Amino acid sequence: QVQLVESGGGLVQAGGSLRLSCASSGRDLSLYTLGWFRQAPGKEREFVATIKWSVGNTAYADSVKGRFTISRDSAQNTVYLQMNSLTPEDTAVYYCAATPFTKVLVTTPPAYTYWGQGLQVTVSS
Repeated sequence: QVQLVESGGGLVQAGGSLRLSCASSGRDLSLYTLGWFRQAPGKEREFVATIKWSVGNTAYADSVKGRFTISRDSAQNTVYLQMNSLTPEDTAVYYCAATPFTKVLVTTPPAYTYWGQGLQVTVSS
């Protein structure tokens, strides 16, 4: 069982930045592929970014490419999502997720087994 604990959400003005963190206690995240997803009110959960921990390969949704960066810290057993140039369209609940499937990067929610509790990110105009 992988328990994921997210932190770093909140309220920010358009153009601002936030960094989300996702830590796991007990399980070595290097055995997993980690992803960030988000869900806005009335919308389906959508892919944001993913990273294959062992080699650092990453993938991003087109909507965040160039603005968001996913990274990991092995010493802290934590994955981060640095979000810059935020817009009101980025407002959503953000979720960290992990999957033991590591052969390729996966971007669909059903492929992920473990999920964090979710963080509210609100970007004001």
